[in-house]
Amino acid sequence: MLASDLPLPRIGRGKVRDIYTVGDDRLLLLTTDRISAFDVVMAETIPVKGAVLTQISAFWFNELEGVVPHHMISADTDAIIDEVPALKDHRASLEGRAMLCERTKVFPIECVIRGYLSGSAWKEYAAHGTLAGEKLPPGLIENGKLEAAIFSPATKAETGHDENITLARMRAIVGDEVASTLESMTRAVYTLGERISRDRGVIIADTKFEFGRDRNGRIILIDEVMTPDSSRFWAADVYKAGQPQPSFDKQPLRDYLDAERRAGRWNGEAPPPHLPSSIVEAASQRYIEAYRRITGTKLSL
Repeated sequence: MLASDLPLPRIGRGKVRDIYTVGDDRLLLLTTDRISAFDVVMAETIPVKGAVLTQISAFWFNELEGVVPHHMISADTDAIIDEVPALKDHRASLEGRAMLCERTKVFPIECVIRGYLSGSAWKEYAAHGTLAGEKLPPGLIENGKLEAAIFSPATKAETGHDENITLARMRAIVGDEVASTLESMTRAVYTLGERISRDRGVIIADTKFEFGRDRNGRIILIDEVMTPDSSRFWAADVYKAGQPQPSFDKQPLRDYLDAERRAGRWNGEAPPPHLPSSIVEAASQRYIEAYRRITGTKLSL
């Protein structure tokens, strides 16, 4: 699915999700098979990707009951149609990829947490010894486990690239109390997710969360949670610091695009290069395997 067309008011179309309103206080998130990397949306779709993202998020929201409040009402298609009868003729579009949620006022912050030094964080550290301009200890290695997970916020960009920011800048944007709450909730979610995933053979090297304030003023976890799009997943049984890691996320796509940039065939901005079928298939299989490993079940649609 490249895009959806449901009989509800659509208020947004993100890089991956189409967002519809359901009354005044609920949203329907419809996750397509679009894929983005380096904040650029590809022209090709990745088969079943939308269902994987929705169902992994639903798995985590269920696991997080009693840990942090969240926005999920239901990711079950029958339950969603019962709640929103106008969708009864659109079951095929909803199946596996729709989530009915509470509506919130979203904080303009990506709450990133890093248990390992990888990706953009490693590149900055290797060049300057810093992360978002703040000094890190010397002697760290690429993809190495950090002594303590680092909370590393970023600005939330509607278009273009997110930007790593300091905690001081985050506090200036949302206030000291909210910043403290967002960090505390981020650490609680990551601690639970990292433990469960590691028991199932997956390392969550880093991940990012979003939060919003509901109509009662509570800060709650929203959007997606510890999916292959929002996280870096590695195979625990072959992990070795200081070298590239076999992953269960969209790393094959990132690697392909990095190669295109190094070869001078892509400047890192839209439009992206065409994706070979081998990259599309490899990405799809990584998503499916991530679902199986994280949830312990096969994806059923």
